[in-house]
Amino acid sequence: MATQQLQHCAQVKPDLRVGFVLMDQFTLVPVAGLVDSLRFAADKSFRSQQVFCQWDWMTLDDLPISASCGMPVSPTKPLNLWAQYDYIVLAGGLLDQTRNPPSWLLDALRDVHAANIPIIALCSGSFVLGKAGLLEGRRCAVHFTLRDEFKERFPQATAVIDKSYVDDRGIITCPGGTAIDLAASLIRRHCGAVRAQKGLEYLLVEERNEAQENATSDGVYHNDRVQRAIAFMRANLDVALSLKAVAEAVGTHPRQLHREFVANTQEPPANYWRKLRLDHARRLLVNTSLNITSIALASGFSDASHFILWFRKQYGETPYSFRKRRHEVERFDWHGEPVGGDPDL
Repeated sequence: MATQQLQHCAQVKPDLRVGFVLMDQFTLVPVAGLVDSLRFAADKSFRSQQVFCQWDWMTLDDLPISASCGMPVSPTKPLNLWAQYDYIVLAGGLLDQTRNPPSWLLDALRDVHAANIPIIALCSGSFVLGKAGLLEGRRCAVHFTLRDEFKERFPQATAVIDKSYVDDRGIITCPGGTAIDLAASLIRRHCGAVRAQKGLEYLLVEERNEAQENATSDGVYHNDRVQRAIAFMRANLDVALSLKAVAEAVGTHPRQLHREFVANTQEPPANYWRKLRLDHARRLLVNTSLNITSIALASGFSDASHFILWFRKQYGETPYSFRKRRHEVERFDWHGEPVGGDPDL
């Protein structure tokens, strides 16, 4: 049975893939908090199998590296920022390397950001993003002990010292700490509320409500109209409204809304809204027993066929396949033995 379980696991496309780039003398605690949260969300039981979440360890020179506490870490993969990661995590620590990062790394991070791959900077990793010019006009969460130097080096960025993390248009900064709040939001977005709660419970962390969290789902956009449009979209995920209705709700015209969306989110409002709908649908597939047609309608699609078409384009598989493979994995208990009957698909 264990072999059968492993075969099912191998078939599942992960919901969340993270590439960790560890810099010399990185701070261990935020990295550990982030990856342990992923570990608990990664499978049905507690075997630390990378099923629903996957992660790799990389270093700048593909050689072992030490954390600031002296603990050595060996990379699991050669450095490759283009391996279909949902997030690239740049883990900084002591300032020696983050103050003066190699120029090729700055170029690579600019390319990653231009490709709309979100970047997470832990601890002093924000200094590297600042040096790459990726924080200009953005809010950035920094440790209070680094605020003065950060402001002097990067005056075009807004230093924030009272947040556990800030997500500003695809650039996520975390000043240190455990990074568990950040991890929970990422897991909730990509894997569903159940898996996020699982990690919080086993890490003995009390769940924070939405008002307490720094929402990573929409980022922080300087354009108030774009923020209001996104809020309207989220409030109407189950209604097949037109973009004209969105534009009217925020007091503008569709053409102007399109220009502002592209300037702030790097994509048209129609694409952004569709991704919100698909993300909502994926959470319903994971966390409910609703059938495909009901989920399609609850996510604002006109019918199941339309929903299935866009879901396959976005995620590379049908909604049925997405749910079936996960339920097959979850039919096995900690020992690899089947539990319960077939899932109701």
